Amino acid sequence: MADIFLLLGLGVFIIGGIAFLIAAFKTSMLWGLGCLFIAPIQIIYLFVHWDSAKKAFLSQLVGGAIMLYSAYLQGRINL
Repeated sequence: MADIFLLLGLGVFIIGGIAFLIAAFKTSMLWGLGCLFIAPIQIIYLFVHWDSAKKAFLSQLVGGAIMLYSAYLQGRINL
């Protein structure tokens, strides 16, 4: 069961990352290339263009939360 949650969370996280890059490339080629090759630019893009990047960012957060839940089910995280 935990493996299913891990794969589901990973899929949602990857789809959110791709959607984030698509939003950056729709803004401009330079934002897209910056977000693709220079990781801190993604944070700057997120704050500057919150309206276009928030859905992708929030889906990445949901994917990360699902993966954390999977780790909790496997006993790798103790609360």
